[in-house]
Amino acid sequence: MGYADTLFDLTDRVVLITGGSRGLGREMAFGAARCGADVVIASRDLDSCTATAAEIEAETGRTALPYAVHVGRWDELPGLVDAAYERFGKVDALINNAGMSPLYDTLGDVNEKLFDAVVNLNLKGPFRLSVLVGERMVAAGRGSIVNVSSTGSIRPTPAILPYAAAKAGLNALTEGLALGLGPHVRVNTLMSGPFYTDVSKHWDLDAVAEAARSHALQRAGDPREIVGSALYLISDASSYTSAATLRVDGGIP
Repeated sequence: MGYADTLFDLTDRVVLITGGSRGLGREMAFGAARCGADVVIASRDLDSCTATAAEIEAETGRTALPYAVHVGRWDELPGLVDAAYERFGKVDALINNAGMSPLYDTLGDVNEKLFDAVVNLNLKGPFRLSVLVGERMVAAGRGSIVNVSSTGSIRPTPAILPYAAAKAGLNALTEGLALGLGPHVRVNTLMSGPFYTDVSKHWDLDAVAEAARSHALQRAGDPREIVGSALYLISDASSYTSAATLRVDGGIP
């Protein structure tokens, strides 16, 4: 292998990805498998996880374990971790990608159920999962955790306030977990901007295009454009990178 291939080589490593059956998570799962990793595809929809896992195995020859779990439910997460370790004996990288930002018309429409659901999935779940996996990584002497955040966490708008607040909390978790799980486990934030995924079907695309005119690249991203950054953070290419935030947003000012 060439030098770059060696840096990004994930052969026989295990990568657990929440929200891994669609959107950015799906692209990251394929990317990890193409670099030699076995992957755990976790989301609430078992059929979607199973279909994605089958596609990954067929294309890459790596093993992909589908697992149905609601990341926002504290008590469901130990089962996910146990299943990954029972199947593979280890987890080398965890990507906390699962998230949601429900639409609402006014701030007064944000009720307690919506607020709690957003915080549970985007913040509480990643904390719980990071601790469960992170403690085992510490015992193993190595590991990488990537929290997928959003530029909304530093550029909040009224339309995404619960989501923005939860992601801001996730940014804080990254720095604290990096200290708490270091020195052998690295924890970083992958802060994404607007990407054209299945979620974008609900966007006002004209408004998105207009807003993007002020960005350095003047467009939203293709989901495949998240992969390089994710591979950097979970591979040895980022061996001296921890508690960092990597923005992949097309240059939002």
